[in-house]
Amino acid sequence: MRITVFGATGNVGHHIVTEALTRGHDVTAVVRDLSRRGSLPPGIRIRSGDATNVDDVAELAAGQDVVVSATRPPAGQEADLVITAKALLAGLAHSPARLMLVGGAASLVVPGTGGRIALDDPRYVFPEYRPIALACAEQLDTLRADPVVDWTYLSPPARLEEGSRTGRFRVGTDELLTDADGESVISVPDLAAALVDEVERPKHRRSRFTAAY
Repeated sequence: MRITVFGATGNVGHHIVTEALTRGHDVTAVVRDLSRRGSLPPGIRIRSGDATNVDDVAELAAGQDVVVSATRPPAGQEADLVITAKALLAGLAHSPARLMLVGGAASLVVPGTGGRIALDDPRYVFPEYRPIALACAEQLDTLRADPVVDWTYLSPPARLEEGSRTGRFRVGTDELLTDADGESVISVPDLAAALVDEVERPKHRRSRFTAAY
């Protein structure tokens, strides 16, 4: 498949690029500044572009099967998540490409709480992370309001770790996945594997899914 990845030099984006390339996909990594391509693996196409620019999104989506966005704004610029989501939707409005957006855990329902979401549970969203969590919740709402684009939203669990790729994880939908101790965690490489699994075998079109151990 032909896959374009925005945010390709970020931690999650880099692992998605590597995972997709390892599985034999044709990968285009998008970076804002070509001089800052970092340690992207050989065998991919590297293009400059900005996920907040509708024209860039449309151009880089042309001829592609899937567009992945794994961008993450710096502290104080959390609203960029929603701006980016709107630009991605607008840029893909006339494209058959699917949108795969890596977001946050904020709006996942915490099991056993009667419907409380992670955003409102200090065990999973610490006060200092509330601004980005709120933006992630609005990001998902933005996708859900769009009537046109074939989107999928991946909510990580409460905690992402560096770790290794095991290929062994659970997949869910709108509930936070936790283990017997209440921990909600996955490694970044396994999160990337979950996303590429969804690329290859779509099960959550125009909906959200999550993955955790």
